[in-house]
Amino acid sequence: MPFNRTVLQVIPTLEAGGAERTTVEIARAIVAGGGRSLVVSGGGRLEAALDAEGSTVLRLPVQSKNPWVIWRNAARLANLIKEHQADILHVRSRAPAWSALWAARRTRTPLVATYHGAYGSASALKRFYNSGLMRADRVIANSEFTAQSIRALYGTSVERVLTIPRGADLAYFNPEAVDIGRIETLTAAWGLGGRSGQGFRLLAPARLTPWKGQEDIIDALSILAGNSSIVRPVEKNGSGQDPEYTVVFCGDSQGKPDFERALQQRMDGRGVRFEMKLAGHCADMPAAYAWCDAVLAPSRRPEAFGRVAVEAGAMGKPVIAAGHGGALETVIDGVTGVLTPPCDAEALAEAIDEIAGNSPQERAAMGAAARNHVAENYSIEAMCKATLLAYDELPRTRY
Repeated sequence: MPFNRTVLQVIPTLEAGGAERTTVEIARAIVAGGGRSLVVSGGGRLEAALDAEGSTVLRLPVQSKNPWVIWRNAARLANLIKEHQADILHVRSRAPAWSALWAARRTRTPLVATYHGAYGSASALKRFYNSGLMRADRVIANSEFTAQSIRALYGTSVERVLTIPRGADLAYFNPEAVDIGRIETLTAAWGLGGRSGQGFRLLAPARLTPWKGQEDIIDALSILAGNSSIVRPVEKNGSGQDPEYTVVFCGDSQGKPDFERALQQRMDGRGVRFEMKLAGHCADMPAAYAWCDAVLAPSRRPEAFGRVAVEAGAMGKPVIAAGHGGALETVIDGVTGVLTPPCDAEALAEAIDEIAGNSPQERAAMGAAARNHVAENYSIEAMCKATLLAYDELPRTRY
């Protein structure tokens, strides 16, 4: 859509998370509409994509939680707003929200803040820290779950909080656009050597952290192998034989190797005989989704949105997800995937067994329903259009 304003987005880093990807997608839409896109961050691997697509990339230590750095960043942001004549400031995280708030007030620039997570507020101090985002002129929630959490915590009116769900790029996440060569290149890098002989293929795309549920996946596979002494094994599928599985954990440890080592030890300790790979960061996620038969997203804490379910659906793959948070919106239980109770390895094992026991035609039908659901409700085009319209509703004040 046509757009002629200058937007300065602020994001702590530009690595591979959901907030970072959304930053890149909105920047692309701003430039495509005829506007100017500025992105301030502490740096990261996505800087090159922004620069190649016409954004101006600027570095500040906005990832810092040091109060003195946050205060100094406010003046730095104010100077950048003036230098580049930014019309709108859009912040996407809590620490830089305070810098952005002070810079916006100093320059009388409209401020937009996006809640990419339903952040905890166990103490009054934490609640105050999180509230920096709530002080913006317009607050965007990435799911209705997030919006309801914000309203419950801060008593914010419905009018001030706008729900704009995250979107998937249906051209990028398109099963027909991924050829066998890309899949074979990826699986060779994983050490799997092609597509044959891998049994039922499961992909678990998430950074390695306890709340993403990787430990539950290992325990579920142990149950399916009949190796668990904690809970009973599930019944075998209709063929009368346990299927063979390959599970790829696709995500890096983000500089915290202890949990990665703990996962490896857990695999050994559970005696899991299925082939499991800790693949690290993946630069070709469409090929990763195309490789698998089903996707796992058993987060232990509610996902504010959960891009995995939407990306998997766009690629025509059924997803097995924990039934809380944003997954209750993005996954239709029994239609586009299966929802299981969180932190329940036995239920997860049963869901895997159920999907693995379905015929390829049944899984394809579930995948087709998932792609249709994403196309109708979670396209990147819809997300970008709604965001640019929200920008256009803001006044054109000038410092």
